[in-house]
Amino acid sequence: MALRGKGMLITLTEVRSRDEADFNEWYNREHIDERVNLPGFHRARRYVAVEGTPAKVPKYFATYECDHVSDLATPGYLDLLANQTPWSQAVMARFTRFHRLTLRIHVDLTHGMGGALTAVRFVPDPRQRKALIAWLNDTALPRAIARNGMLGACVGENDLDVANAPVQQKSMDHPKALDAEWAVLLEGADPVATAAAARATFKRTTLARFGVATPVSIATYRLLYGSDR
Repeated sequence: MALRGKGMLITLTEVRSRDEADFNEWYNREHIDERVNLPGFHRARRYVAVEGTPAKVPKYFATYECDHVSDLATPGYLDLLANQTPWSQAVMARFTRFHRLTLRIHVDLTHGMGGALTAVRFVPDPRQRKALIAWLNDTALPRAIARNGMLGACVGENDLDVANAPVQQKSMDHPKALDAEWAVLLEGADPVATAAAARATFKRTTLARFGVATPVSIATYRLLYGSDR
């Protein structure tokens, strides 16, 4: 089963340990269902980092699948961001780290829903977009998901116009996105398999061919909860 649309919101979040219980209850009981029921949205999943994940990576990771990346900049969606529920306002005020990507999906080789996911994030040279997509679609991801324990993978590019729409509308307080960051999600049955596939596929020397000059982020997560409609 492929992704449920060609757009995806990714959030990476962290709170203090004393706030985690309420944060998790909010996510499971209100936030996921609220987002999934928006026009254009179809499925959301949330994850927690596995042991050994670099400390510089936020502990919680979530994906929200929608028809098009433009669904993340509609007036209705922006209005919701500007008028959060009281519980949302209270929880979000306690975020200690928050990173947000509004992805235009370029490659979708997903299959079902696995319990483990490794996210690879990097910023390539925009002039290498076509070559990068071809390499990911034809070589890198088919090879990665052929490994034991793997199920599928997808790739998206942060759409800067959509990413910055909440900032322009003053509906969220977060820094303006400046780089067209890419995210590769490698999904599998076990985190050891997804992490190994990521390390084998996304070496810095390999990505340098596509103009990636800054460090690559690789983080592995296990599934906590998902909902769809």
